[in-house]
Amino acid sequence: MDELREALGNFAFDGELISVKEFGSGHINKTYIAKYKDGENEQKYVVQKVNNGVFKNVDELMSNVFSVTSFLREKIRENGGDENRETLHFIRTIDGNNYYRCSDGSFYRAYVFVKDSVSFDFAETPDLFKSSGIAFGRFQKMLGDFDADSLYETIENFHDTRWRFENEFLPALTLDVKDRADSCKDVIDFIIQRKDKMGILVDLIDDNKLPLRVTHNDTKLNNVMFDEKTLECVCVIDLDTVMPGLALYDFGDAIRFGANTAADDEKDLSKVGINLEYFKAFAEGFLSECGDTLNQCEKDYLAFSAWLLTTELAMRFLTDYLNGDVYFKTNYSEHNLDRARNQMQLALSMEEHMQEMKEIINLI
Repeated sequence: MDELREALGNFAFDGELISVKEFGSGHINKTYIAKYKDGENEQKYVVQKVNNGVFKNVDELMSNVFSVTSFLREKIRENGGDENRETLHFIRTIDGNNYYRCSDGSFYRAYVFVKDSVSFDFAETPDLFKSSGIAFGRFQKMLGDFDADSLYETIENFHDTRWRFENEFLPALTLDVKDRADSCKDVIDFIIQRKDKMGILVDLIDDNKLPLRVTHNDTKLNNVMFDEKTLECVCVIDLDTVMPGLALYDFGDAIRFGANTAADDEKDLSKVGINLEYFKAFAEGFLSECGDTLNQCEKDYLAFSAWLLTTELAMRFLTDYLNGDVYFKTNYSEHNLDRARNQMQLALSMEEHMQEMKEIINLI
């Protein structure tokens, strides 16, 4: 906690620190809520320790975050919205920097906690999931005239599934540093049997059929803040992976996360499958905001993107399991394997229902 205290003392927060506690359930960064009191006013700030093992260049990461949020704040202001509520407001350090580097080498950044808002790890109703679709569709639409080329690629090849197969999964399988491959032949076979489909979207980019856009690239439900009373979407958070990408990545990853009939580490695979009601709800919300901006090829591959992003994450969990659990946080020795099997089962369910998923998109 010493480096956290050091970091807190170096941001331009208003008031005196009252409390700080760990917050959230993210796999990558460590997040805290710090409460400050300035006279009669209390203000909460979100303070995050950035995982620079994942994000190799914190300068580029924070440049992206400040560029995008500044652009969004200006656009929200022009539209008569609440810029302090409808996008994140990042706080600079007392020296004017956009993050703080502690004496031990760790990195921290901070932003204002969005008042009167809540987040959810799971969508309890289709309406809530539809609202998240509206949020991510609006995010996509609002950044439509942002210069994507001005953003850094914070994680190279992040959703290049074929690249991950060839450069991460296969080496992990070959080395098998923890002698775990024999325990997960089912998932290994599943991944290898589908390798020919992994390059479909990147090939369409190369053929100029899918345009690169500014995308969020981590469209989980818990990256949307909702109004605590109305449950309408307020803003999108966790902008670490905002970079040039495909609208399909944002759509597919959201479905993967939110339209699973079970938690992503559920061991009973009979409970895992695609919830078509939730799929339809998110698609309606997402397309209501950005549908007019998508070309026909993008619309044609929306359902496929959900399958691809699910298969990709199954492969990433399996890769990490084979490597000895060095990337994702785990709670027990086979956690990543359970996650991989879960995502495999979800992808299998999508394969079974792919035609229905495509028909749902076509009818919206």
